[in-house]
Amino acid sequence: MFVSFEGLDGSGKSTQSELLRARLEADGQSVLITREPGGTELGEQIRDLVLHGDHVEPWAEALLYAAARAQHVEQVIRPALERGEWVVCDRYVDSSVAYQGVGRGLGLDRVLELNLAAVGGLVPDRTFLLLLDAADVAGRVGDQHDRLEREDEEFHRRVAAGYRELAERFPLRIVVLDGTRPPEEIAEEVHGALRVST
Repeated sequence: MFVSFEGLDGSGKSTQSELLRARLEADGQSVLITREPGGTELGEQIRDLVLHGDHVEPWAEALLYAAARAQHVEQVIRPALERGEWVVCDRYVDSSVAYQGVGRGLGLDRVLELNLAAVGGLVPDRTFLLLLDAADVAGRVGDQHDRLEREDEEFHRRVAAGYRELAERFPLRIVVLDGTRPPEEIAEEVHGALRVST
């Protein structure tokens, strides 16, 4: 089963990914945990470039994320799924749609189409969207900010709106959760939703 976690920076995606991995492994499941951008050597190089490099034009940014994702799917995600493993991914296609499609104004459908082509149509079985107010991003990410975390509050509001639009468009795949709740409570809700769907 392929599971992704989405949300604004600081919403708890990485925490929930790790909590789910631990829970699944305790249940005897084989789990691959990964992240985007990243997951491969090329993906990590692109991650460093787009998050910590100089200015990147919006379409260049979107294309770089899509390239990293294409490599990630072919080298890591698809093989793991074929082996029968659970795949838990911290960010996936929805991030590009929300951040570049809506946040950068490139167009939700255009960026979605680009990314679906890059991954050969592979989408998660279940996506958990952790909602967080855009005003809370700065206080949650600490002192070290990457290029996207340094964007202003209005940018993060647009991204949040993009995520909400995706949740409305794909209600059978995307489960919306309150990212301000205690991590253990969120983890229980995640596990319960997966138990129902498997």
